Amino acid sequence: MPELIINGPGGRLEARYHHESQSDSPIALILHPHPQLGGTMNNQVVYSLYHTFAARGFSVLRFNFRGVGRSQGVWDGGPGELADAASALDWLQLVKPDAKTCWIAGVSFGTWIAMQLLMRRPEVDGFICVAPLANLYDWSFLAPCPSSGLMINGDKDRVVPTSAVADMAAKVKVQKGIKITHEVIPGANHFFEDKIDELGNIVGTYLDERMVQFEEDRARDKEREREREKERQRQRELERLEAQSAPAAGGDDESDE
Repeated sequence: MPELIINGPGGRLEARYHHESQSDSPIALILHPHPQLGGTMNNQVVYSLYHTFAARGFSVLRFNFRGVGRSQGVWDGGPGELADAASALDWLQLVKPDAKTCWIAGVSFGTWIAMQLLMRRPEVDGFICVAPLANLYDWSFLAPCPSSGLMINGDKDRVVPTSAVADMAAKVKVQKGIKITHEVIPGANHFFEDKIDELGNIVGTYLDERMVQFEEDRARDKEREREREKERQRQRELERLEAQSAPAAGGDDESDE
C-alpha cells in the first residue's frame, strides 16, 4: 500500500495505491466522505471498499480531496473536488492503460462526486455508492445513468433515510440494459459502525457477480468479433475470385475486329 503524491488541479494530492501486476487488471477509484465533516481516505468504509476491490484483483486508488491530510488546496464545495477525482482517475488510467474494466466508488459525499464523474467518463463500467446523500444533494444530472451499480445504506442511518435512497434508486433514469441495485443493511448507521463486515460481504458479492457477467460478456463479444472477421474474410475471398473470373474490359470488341 505505497504512499504517493498525485499532481491535482489545485496542488498535490495525497493518495494510497494498490497495484496488480497483470497488465489488464481492472481498476477502481474510491472517494471519501465530506472533507469538512472529518472525511478522509482513511475512513473505515473507504478502507473496507479499497480492500474489497483489491481482494478481487483490482488495482485500486484512494486519495484525500484538496485540503485534507497532506493534500494541498482548500475546500471548494464540489467543483474542485470533482476536478480532483478526475485527475486521480487520469493518473490511474495512465498507470493501467490496458485495464479491462473501470469502477468508481464513493462514501456519503464521495458518492455525489463519484456519480458526477461517472457521467463525464464513459469508460466507467460500474459504481458502488455507500450511504449516498439522496436527500441532501441534487442528483438530477443522472439523466440517464450510463452504468449499472450498487447503492447501499443502513436502516438506522439518521443522515439519509432508507426511503430517500430507495426512491432515488427507483426514479433515476437509466440507459437500456442498465440496472441500479439497492441493498439495505439492518442495524447500520451512516458510518456503518459494527457493520463493516456486512458491508464488505454485500459489496464483495455484488462485485463477484458483476465480474462473472463481465467476463461472460467479453467472451461473447470476442466470439462475435471472430465470426464477423471470418465473414469479412469470406467476403474478401469472394470479391477476389469474382475479380479473377471477370472478362477483361473490351475483350469481345477486339476479337470482332
